[in-house]
Formats: sequence, structure tokens, C-alpha cells
Amino acid sequence: MLTELTYDSTARELATDQGVLRYHEAGEGPPLLLLHGSGPGVTGWRNFRGNLAVLAEHFRCLILEFPGFGVSHTTDEHPMVAAQGAVVRFLDGLGLRQVDVIGNSMGGMVGAQVAINHPERVRRLVTIGGIGRNLFSPAPGEGIKLLVEFTEEPTRERLVRWLESMVYDRSLVTEELIEERWALATEPATLESARRMYSWAAFAASAAAAAASDAPPYWAMLHKIKAKTLITWGRDDRVSPVDMAILPMRAIPDVELHILSDCGHWAMIERKAAWESVVLAFLTRKEER
Repeated sequence: MLTELTYDSTARELATDQGVLRYHEAGEGPPLLLLHGSGPGVTGWRNFRGNLAVLAEHFRCLILEFPGFGVSHTTDEHPMVAAQGAVVRFLDGLGLRQVDVIGNSMGGMVGAQVAINHPERVRRLVTIGGIGRNLFSPAPGEGIKLLVEFTEEPTRERLVRWLESMVYDRSLVTEELIEERWALATEPATLESARRMYSWAAFAASAAAAAASDAPPYWAMLHKIKAKTLITWGRDDRVSPVDMAILPMRAIPDVELHILSDCGHWAMIERKAAWESVVLAFLTRKEER
């Protein structure tokens, strides 16, 4: 079993025409791209470092750091838009025609959009919360509101409140976690990028742009996903409530849904063993048709 996978031993860089993309690589086998979520102090390494050893026994794991989150090159674009372009540049830069994708929250949305717009690039797709839209619960959800409060006026107390909304078991919010998130989240360029996504002004601008546009939102195009898809969700998710899963569960043609009890937004962390088991079974299953 691979156990000596450190930040430094797995860290890589890829130069592109829009700046450096940093990533982590471990394992051999079919390529598996892991896409992180959003929020204060997030990185791909922090999202998936606990799962890397298990997944790397079966796959060549590639954890991409999106532009604008303080690790890869910064960007003037909206982080969601920049992330989609970064995925395609990353795959092209490494010469990867097709990959499996695991995406947490925002990473799941980005993975879904890549699967919609570049169906030949994604073989199988796994999402962790986030994908879809609220049907019965208020939007934005509690965790998103706490995230906006932090980005509008960052304080340690607000960071802790947001982190606690991410999990079912609050003991996971350790002093070490708080400190590492605080350091990156309050870095000026990273905070500026976060405000392009998570501020009341950003929400108002997005709503106005959507009202003025004839382009459909990504969730209205989920029926175009050709990749076999596994949706995973924490039953107790306070950031993206579980009713959001209903639309993608119905719209994506070849889809499965797995809900984990006593679990918040970070299913891959909070229910690590159970999540890894179902994901590995899905990704390694032989084609049925």
C-alpha cells in the first residue's frame, strides 16, 4: 500500500499559455483527475490528501489546483470559468485524451461542465455534493451564506462557523485545520478571487447576467452527459442540501446516487472508508454495455 505520499513528493507543475498549473501526482494506471471545491483556504491537496494513497493503488491520480485559489497561477476570470479552461489545458498539456473525474462540490460542477462540453474527455464522473440545484430547500444554503459572511468580512470566528457547517462531526474542525485554512484564505489575491464567487455583489451580478442571457444554466444541460456518473452526497450536507441531487439523478442518462448518513459536505473526508469503497467499485467496474 502506498503510504509515503507527501505534499512535496507528489507536487508537480505544468506551464501553460495562461500561467502555471500546479498539481499532485501519485500512482500508476488509468488516469484519474481530482477536482477540488471552493471556499476559504481550499486546495486540491487538502480536499483529497486523505484519499490519495487508496486511490493511487488503482489509478494515476492527478489532483489539479484551480487558478485563483492561491496555489496555481492567479486569474482575472471568474474562478468557475477559469477552472473549466484549466481542466482542458491541463489534459492537453499532459497529453491525456480521456480521464475519469472525481469532483468535490465546485469541482463536481466543473467536471460535469467538461463532460457536457467535451464528452470525449470524460469516461466516468464522480461528484461529491454540490451538483444540481435546490428544489425544496432555500438557496443559497446555510453553508454558502456563512461562506459569504466570511469573504465579506474575514474573521477567525466566521471561518470556524463556516468550517463547522461543512461537517456533521464538528470534532473534525481542529485547530490545525483552522490555522491552515486561515493562512491561505486571508492571502489578498486569494481573498479577492473568492469574492468574485462568494459575495452578495457577485450573487447579484450572476443573477443579472443569467436573466439577460439566453444561454441555459449548466444544470439544464445535464442530460447531455455521456459519461457513466456516480453522485455521492452527505445526507446532512448544510452547504448543498441533498434535495439538489434529485435533478441530476433524473437528468443524467447513466447515473447512480449514493447517500452517506451522518455526513456533511466533505463525504470523502468524513465518511472516508465508505466513500472510497463505493467510488472504487464504480470506477473499476467492467463495462456492462
